[in-house]
Amino acid sequence: MPKTKFQDVVYTIIMVIVMVYAMICYNIAIGMGGMNNSVFLNAFGELPIMGVIAFILEFVFVGNITKKIAFKIVNPKETQPIFMILTISSLIVCFMCPLMSFFATILFNYSGIENLISTWLQITVRNFPMALCWQLFYAGPFVRFVFRKIFAKQLEK
Repeated sequence: MPKTKFQDVVYTIIMVIVMVYAMICYNIAIGMGGMNNSVFLNAFGELPIMGVIAFILEFVFVGNITKKIAFKIVNPKETQPIFMILTISSLIVCFMCPLMSFFATILFNYSGIENLISTWLQITVRNFPMALCWQLFYAGPFVRFVFRKIFAKQLEK
């Protein structure tokens, strides 16, 4: 896990790219009625917009809130690191999924104010299982692996 502010920024950028890109691909594939190769290219069009939103939300708000909540649930001094990671990762998804689904609803699925809440809830419910599984089983381990490789020398200390 990051030990400095710079490391935290780098970790957050890598995680945002991996999570947001996957979730955009997922949503485009659903919108297209299935997966095909064009999904991967189309996702790059939304990535800059949604990536910036995700970075700001996570780095400024959600990261701090989830750590405070996590430390009330589990004691970092008495808990195995994997349980801390799972708790924080799960809480981040609990906050980020509805927030990112809200922005996606407004930016890409807006069909009028009368359907805003119902569309947002539908997208959130559809995205949550994918976001949680992707985070816990793929993105989280992958990003932590890459992060440890990038900062191997600094993390040894």
